[in-house]
Amino acid sequence: MSLGGVSDRSVPATKIEITVSCRNLLDLDTFSKSDPMVVLYTQSRASQEWREFGRTEVIDNTLNPDFVRKFVLDYFFEEKQNLRFDVYNVDSKTNISKPDFLGQAFLALGEVIGGQGSRVERPLTGVPGKKCGTILLTAEELSNCRDIATMQLCANKLDKKDFFGKSDPFLVFYRSNEDGTTVKIDVYDWDRNGSHDFIGEFTTSYRELSKAQNQFTVYEVLNPRKKCKKKKYVNSGTVTLLSFSVDSEFTFVDYIKGGTQLNFTVAIDFTASNGNPLQPTSLHYMSPYQLSAYAMALKAVGEIIQDYDSDKLFPAYGFGAKLPPEGRISHQFPLNNNDEDPNCVGIEGVLESYFQSLRTVQLYGPTYFAPVINQVARAAAKISDGSQYYVLLIITDGVISDMTQTKEAIVSASSLPMSIIIVGVGPAMFEAMEELDGDDVRVSSRGRYAERDIVQFVPFRDYVDRSGNQVLSMARLAKDVLAEIPEQLLSYMRTRDIRPRPPPPANSSPTPAPEQP
Repeated sequence: MSLGGVSDRSVPATKIEITVSCRNLLDLDTFSKSDPMVVLYTQSRASQEWREFGRTEVIDNTLNPDFVRKFVLDYFFEEKQNLRFDVYNVDSKTNISKPDFLGQAFLALGEVIGGQGSRVERPLTGVPGKKCGTILLTAEELSNCRDIATMQLCANKLDKKDFFGKSDPFLVFYRSNEDGTTVKIDVYDWDRNGSHDFIGEFTTSYRELSKAQNQFTVYEVLNPRKKCKKKKYVNSGTVTLLSFSVDSEFTFVDYIKGGTQLNFTVAIDFTASNGNPLQPTSLHYMSPYQLSAYAMALKAVGEIIQDYDSDKLFPAYGFGAKLPPEGRISHQFPLNNNDEDPNCVGIEGVLESYFQSLRTVQLYGPTYFAPVINQVARAAAKISDGSQYYVLLIITDGVISDMTQTKEAIVSASSLPMSIIIVGVGPAMFEAMEELDGDDVRVSSRGRYAERDIVQFVPFRDYVDRSGNQVLSMARLAKDVLAEIPEQLLSYMRTRDIRPRPPPPANSSPTPAPEQP
């Protein structure tokens, strides 16, 4: 007999605690050292306005404060959560004025989490002609116990509750004490109409349950009413715990903190259906006043993922173009025109190479996805230890021409540390792309089904802000297309039984600011 129960719980936002320290601050006090305090501001996605989030305490007479008061923020991987840390010298705890300003630092929450061991160090700036010192930030995920207990139970001689048959039992577990020391378990007989019959109950504890790792534990099921009414009442049956095991449920932040890097690759559609890039009607039109849909999609996704890639080097490809000088059609050419090293430095470097390619190649066709998917898959196949996870962004305007080969490539890639994001731009109908997004029906090829759902497709037009606010349009797009990445990474790690590596020791150097090209 198998017994089971259902738990209904909502998943709260990930809470991240930020610890702040500063080193080598400016000394503005005449007879003593500065009395520093840090003020955190967060930026609104819609208005881009900065709003005060909180303040640390003031620490007297030090240029190297380690603040006790921490900031607790809701963390969303799929959002660019910009932060601003202002440091002040405070003689009076209620007076913050410009002359007491010691410096500031701007960065995204993802940069802190994506730093080595989820620690970063940034220079403080803002005081002309002065070295303002540095600010050190450490991120720690706040969570309740994430242990998952798996139990196997059997029951014997439970009270018969059904007139024409035996009982259909199930268990309901209750944590009686806040600290979880006592566990109460009710036994019911299931009825189709929902009026389940109470059979009995028993209590135990986490410690007692854990003993089942070495021995069986038998519990008497008692019905308090029967016990009071019947003098010879013994019990209403027994439940035996046959086995008990505990596994830890790891989070996305656990893997990032342990050093897992997100490797970001871009593939851009250069087929003729996009229109002449020199014409305003083209989806590739390089307007001096606003970004094209291609550039917005690239910037929206790339600016978030780059926080989780320490070297900030991103392979970038185009497909469906004729290349100079001989006019060879290519379905996988490096945007930087370097076959040996297709990496671009930062998202700005990708955008620069994309714009340069628009000036040099001829848009042609057809639209093939398989070559670039297979290219990234070959790189992902070399990684099996969880140290890297690959994210491929494909931006396209139309109908795919190699659907059979693309399905085969996706099915093969589904067993690798890899996710694929497809953004459709322009007015075309994208029914074929929906088929590649395995939310409802898993992608299959030649009788093989994808091991995991690794594809997310969205049409960009669904996220365009009607007022023309491009920042808001990009934020909406990124929020949707990136929302599945953490769970896709976790699903790969779980199927391969890969645990996050321990973070580096606290005394190791935090991640410095990346050098600008």
